Amino acid sequence: MKIILTTTSPSIDSNLDSRFGRGVYFLVVDPDTLEWQAHPNPGAGAQGGAGTLAAQFVANQHAEAVISGDFGPNAYGALQAAGVAMYLFGASTTVREAIERFKAGQLERVGAPTGQGHPPRV
Repeated sequence: MKIILTTTSPSIDSNLDSRFGRGVYFLVVDPDTLEWQAHPNPGAGAQGGAGTLAAQFVANQHAEAVISGDFGPNAYGALQAAGVAMYLFGASTTVREAIERFKAGQLERVGAPTGQGHPPRV
């Protein structure tokens, strides 16, 4: 199984980034072995369509689930169409904590967009 988390740095010990489409990094993790790879989020600096670009990256990784703090309508629609489950990391602050909560079934599964998306970084 592969899950993807939005993070502030390219490390398994990173803090989580609450922005899906504009988060800085994606960490692709096997939650059972904790093997991971970090990738810059292709949507982070996009002028528009960040959520869709980010969702395409996630789908191309063949991830079964993505964990973030917010999913705008474009990201939600693209991830749903790709069959990727979405979870909110809630009170988790680190990658390791979110993975443990995911494995324990303690994260909220998303059934609708959770926000309006985020404007580009300045």
